[in-house]
Amino acid sequence: QFGRTEVIDNTLNPDFVRKFIMDYFFEERENLRFDFYDVDSKSPNLSKHDFLGQMFCTLGEIVGSQGSRLEKSITGIPGKKCGTVIVTAEELSCCRDSVLMQFCANKLDKKDFFGKSDPFLVFHRSNEDGSFTICHKTEVVKNTLNPVWQAFKISVRALCNGDYDRTIKVEVYDWDRDGSHDFIGEFTTSYRELSRGQSQFNVYEVINPKKKGKKKKYINSGTVTLLSFLIETEVSFLDYIKGGTQINFTVAIDFTASNGNPSQPTSLHYMNPYQLNAYGMALKAVGEIIQDYDSDKMFPALGFGARLPPDGRVSHEFALNGNPQNPYCHGIDGVMEAYYRSLKSVQLYGPTNFAPVINHVARYASSVKDGSQYFVLLIITDGVISDMAQTKESIVNASKLPMSIIIVGVGPAEFDAMEELDGDVVRISSRGKFAERDIVQFVPFRDYIDRSGNHVLSMARLAKDVLAEIPEQFLSYMRVRGIKPSPAPPPYTPPIHVLQTQI
Repeated sequence: QFGRTEVIDNTLNPDFVRKFIMDYFFEERENLRFDFYDVDSKSPNLSKHDFLGQMFCTLGEIVGSQGSRLEKSITGIPGKKCGTVIVTAEELSCCRDSVLMQFCANKLDKKDFFGKSDPFLVFHRSNEDGSFTICHKTEVVKNTLNPVWQAFKISVRALCNGDYDRTIKVEVYDWDRDGSHDFIGEFTTSYRELSRGQSQFNVYEVINPKKKGKKKKYINSGTVTLLSFLIETEVSFLDYIKGGTQINFTVAIDFTASNGNPSQPTSLHYMNPYQLNAYGMALKAVGEIIQDYDSDKMFPALGFGARLPPDGRVSHEFALNGNPQNPYCHGIDGVMEAYYRSLKSVQLYGPTNFAPVINHVARYASSVKDGSQYFVLLIITDGVISDMAQTKESIVNASKLPMSIIIVGVGPAEFDAMEELDGDVVRISSRGKFAERDIVQFVPFRDYIDRSGNHVLSMARLAKDVLAEIPEQFLSYMRVRGIKPSPAPPPYTPPIHVLQTQI
């Protein structure tokens, strides 16, 4: 149990006020259940109250709904309509603000025997237990008692953990080459004080407690002044989703002969009546999370490396549902069905060419560059890639488009070429041109085979690892293009219910 709303007396149309703060991760499936009760007494024990029904959903479903507002039927009492529930989600903003600040100082204490001081500032945020954590150091300004430091940017979370009244301690030091920096003095402030900007409130006396204790006439060791304070709100992945950006998910499955004969248990495409094969597992794990962000739940599903009926021509981009004009399948289950059907009709062949399916999705992605859609291509393959040069060129070209590519390698092959495509170590290039951004994430399926046989957990880990980079890849595309999120639709206001009185 995560929490309970307040109780609202005597109504069938309650509008609950209490909010619940949850951690959200795009790459994980976070299942939620809402249970509804009619409260009859003060007892905290739920079995003492009437159960009115329940609703199941995922956090991604709420966030991915238009305006992050999900309306769903309440179920759980057979044969009875239990009403509907509306759940809305909003992202907490204080965590996303950054601040650009600049400071200068006057008449700091002279610490060096020969020259003046070489001052720098150290910022600390206070923790719940009263201790301090360092969160920023300025650069050193050489040989001056009146330094002006460069402006710096820091997230509000790092500065004060989003708590505007929490103490921020600033220490002033004189830099020494040997690392034994001399302490000049310190002062405290808070985000709220700093946010007043440049004013008489933001001139701070630098105090050295030791000196103060020793010298009766001690006033201060100089002053530090805030020159500017600018708040910047970072736009997040959710701002775009809320503004209606759709994520289009395409699947491409490797039908090359190296997978083995699908009717044999040793084949990676073996259709085991009791459990999914590696292709099915990887597809389901990634697809079930992404489908929450696609409003029509229609997914194009392609195959490559097979000979197709009736004439046995080899194809590197064929529709799994057999309809090249409309390769869309309904939901992840529809994709699975089309995959199993084509296994029965096509002949596994080769070679393993990636470029055609990448170019297929790139054609769609290049037609909508306004930020309203983003494309994710999942390629599941067993193998050694045959068209490396063409694939690299396709990826370099696709890096300018609103798309990301996930590659899951199944089976025991060497996946060195895939690691190269991933570009995490060396940015991928083709004919001397480098990819504009990193859009490929590769994982070997074998790293996720659960020894204990618990596939649910290992597939959740697989999805988490392949999807974790998508929000950042998505944002990097939007930032480079200067695309701002569309405004979210206006918040929902419940209709006013006329109170009916019984006579």
